[in-house]
Amino acid sequence: MTRIQHFFYDYFLSVGMSEVTAKWINMLCLLVILSIFLFITDRITRKIIIKFSEAFSQRTKTNFDNLLVSHRAPRRIAHLVPLILTINLFPIVFHDFPHFEKYVLMLIKVYGIILIIWIIRSVLNTLESYFKTLPRLKDKPIDSYIQVTMLFIWTIGIATILAILINLSFLKFFTTLGAASAIILLIFKDTILGFVASIQVAINDSVRIGDWITMEKYGADGSVIEISLNTVKVQNFDMTITNIPTFALISDAYKNWRGMQASGGRRIKRSILIKATSISYLNDSDIERLKGIQLVKPYLETRQKDIVTHNHAYDIDKSVLINGRNLTNIGVFRKYIQTYIENHSAINKDMTIMVRQLEPTPEGLPLEIYCFSSDKRWENYEYIIADIFDHALAAVPYFGLEVFEYPTKLKAKNV
Repeated sequence: MTRIQHFFYDYFLSVGMSEVTAKWINMLCLLVILSIFLFITDRITRKIIIKFSEAFSQRTKTNFDNLLVSHRAPRRIAHLVPLILTINLFPIVFHDFPHFEKYVLMLIKVYGIILIIWIIRSVLNTLESYFKTLPRLKDKPIDSYIQVTMLFIWTIGIATILAILINLSFLKFFTTLGAASAIILLIFKDTILGFVASIQVAINDSVRIGDWITMEKYGADGSVIEISLNTVKVQNFDMTITNIPTFALISDAYKNWRGMQASGGRRIKRSILIKATSISYLNDSDIERLKGIQLVKPYLETRQKDIVTHNHAYDIDKSVLINGRNLTNIGVFRKYIQTYIENHSAINKDMTIMVRQLEPTPEGLPLEIYCFSSDKRWENYEYIIADIFDHALAAVPYFGLEVFEYPTKLKAKNV
């Protein structure tokens, strides 16, 4: 070992150089030779490991090793060989300069820690990509877990580097760091909240990637495309992107449409405003006229028979129409719409079908249609709604009813 350390030193002394100069030139020559040797070793090791890993990944059926190669994990692992050689050979170079050796080895150790972090990051990125290919994990917030793990690793790595630089043991460093925990918690408050939220979202299965969510506070209305440690990325239906803090998913209200998408239909809940003054009783001639509408003819015949029987049984004076039991145009229209929806091919018959009156308003009497379309796709859903209400609005005048609308004020034009 001594002969290697002084390989050039004796020669430089023999040509008349001073001891100090000979030591410096000896160190520089050894440093150049070692650098060249490490460079060649790194290139050779990297090629061998990369070729071996690529050949191995092509022979296996799993996709994991292919992802490992694509995320450059073998390339970074190859750097460990020259690093180990450097740690063992640098003392030879700086044998005559121990004060330099101390600082150089310190920098090498720092580089080694960073290299290990890079390797771990490559493996974690590989795991992230691999988990996303698994059907049962495709909609889980994998990004959040990977980011939390990387944050923990970087924290440990940076703490270790600082402990090395200030020449303090790892345990003592973390003991000292504990005194500043309140400041650390304040700095990483959002990250900690996001981490807690990510865990709760995953455990409760409240939001998955691909879910359609609506969150008015943040202007979000679209599909979740990414769940990370700090943000949830939503692609709105107008193709814009909204970023929501992950913690907001457990602190604020939002609507997840997954239940609708998993159910047998998508809800239709919309009203027609009927002008109150157009609502009236039906006389016999009105009833006979409405019997021409096939969907309500059976209903009218049955109801008319029951009403006549009841009024005769109680000797009701029908010279005044309000006396006794009567049919109304709004009631027959409601029954017509109910029957029409029940016979509509796009409506799910196994789910609630209802036509009901809501509380009267200054704009009229709301007649609400409540049902579920079998087709949940947005375009088709809107078409089904339009089809139903096109028919319902066109049918209103047949029953002597009017749809409410604000009167148009015409301004006289000066000619």
